Amino acid sequence: MQKSSFVYVTFIRSTPQKVFEALTDPAITKKYWGHENVSDWKPGSKWEHVRDNADHNVNITGNVIECTPPSRLVVSWSSPDSYADTQKHSRVTYEITEYEGMVKLAVHHDELEKGGSMEQGISRGWPIVLSSLKSWLETGEAIDIFAKPKAA
Repeated sequence: MQKSSFVYVTFIRSTPQKVFEALTDPAITKKYWGHENVSDWKPGSKWEHVRDNADHNVNITGNVIECTPPSRLVVSWSSPDSYADTQKHSRVTYEITEYEGMVKLAVHHDELEKGGSMEQGISRGWPIVLSSLKSWLETGEAIDIFAKPKAA
């Protein structure tokens, strides 16, 4: 099976501590992502991406691989149905570095099945989610990550 990867880099007027907190605090993630990222963030622990709705559906899950606040977070990433099969997990690495009064946030999503549904979903999802994160951190207002483009 061929693998692919996705890299997204953005610059945010914030601090590394606030960016890291925004990635790991469920109360914050639901504001800009519409999901709560839930874990104790210790290496080896499970994490869940829980939809902020009445059913609290788990959309994505995985394990914490590395957690070095406020500069680096690495997690495995899978659908709940594939959680038991680690061969079906992809990996997300968040790298947070200070950059001339800002923060450079690099998100590397790799070990994706080339052409698979996860690759298709994250290639659309990461840009809007990280744009919403940036907007929320800089202005206090998130964007609508569920917005659909208008037909031409």
